[in-house]
Amino acid sequence: MAVHFHAPPERPAEPARQGPDLPEQDILVDGTPITAREVAAEMQHHPADTAEAAWNAAAQALVIRRLLQDAAVARGLDPEDDAALDVLLAAEITVPALDEAAARRWHAAHPERFGAPDLWEASHILIAADPEDEAERATALARAEEILAQIQADPDSLPALARLHSACPSRDQGGHLGQVARGSTVPEFETCLASLSPGQVSPVVVTSRYGMHVVQLHAHAPATRMPYEAVAERVAADLRAQAWRAAVRQYIAVLAGRARIEGFDFAAADGALVQ
Repeated sequence: MAVHFHAPPERPAEPARQGPDLPEQDILVDGTPITAREVAAEMQHHPADTAEAAWNAAAQALVIRRLLQDAAVARGLDPEDDAALDVLLAAEITVPALDEAAARRWHAAHPERFGAPDLWEASHILIAADPEDEAERATALARAEEILAQIQADPDSLPALARLHSACPSRDQGGHLGQVARGSTVPEFETCLASLSPGQVSPVVVTSRYGMHVVQLHAHAPATRMPYEAVAERVAADLRAQAWRAAVRQYIAVLAGRARIEGFDFAAADGALVQ
């Protein structure tokens, strides 16, 4: 059984907090309020690295919900009916017919989606640090660099040092993560793994939102690719889902362009319009 990268859970957003970085005013969508309290309550469903990012994601989700509910009412639908939004989108969204040439291009451009991804067997030591605390991160980096120097001098010392210092649950296995599949962990960690040869220790400390990592690669199984004919139905489903999401995003953008939204810059919001 593969053991994937473990890291301390992200700190949840703080729904009740109303600090200087979190707006306290209500949002108005065509005159209908979305209260600051509602946004704060919604934040728990949008974990992020900062409270501000969680607030933006929560506010965006609630504005989208209001836009769709108002559009449903305009069509004579009951917005409280769980099926109303599905009926609305089915009526408003048109997905173009699939083209085999486009499907083949999608397959060629995304081999990782239609085969086995890269697999790495690796170990690491995590020195945890708050992503918003510069002093703590500087201290963690200095400590990680000291540990890295010890491991570079004696690579066999990593398991013992992991048990002593790592903040990752993998410390109980001497830092051993088992198999790590591409896409299963943070990009910085994967970029490091992809740059190493089996047996090599990363020459520098790897920084991620969790803290500082000292990394050693044990083995690498390259990604494998399936021929188009073997996965044609999966490719088609992938393209249909992509086209649907793009069409819904466009529809929501049109609704937002027609609406009067006050207290929130919807166009500048950082996040996906459709989940």
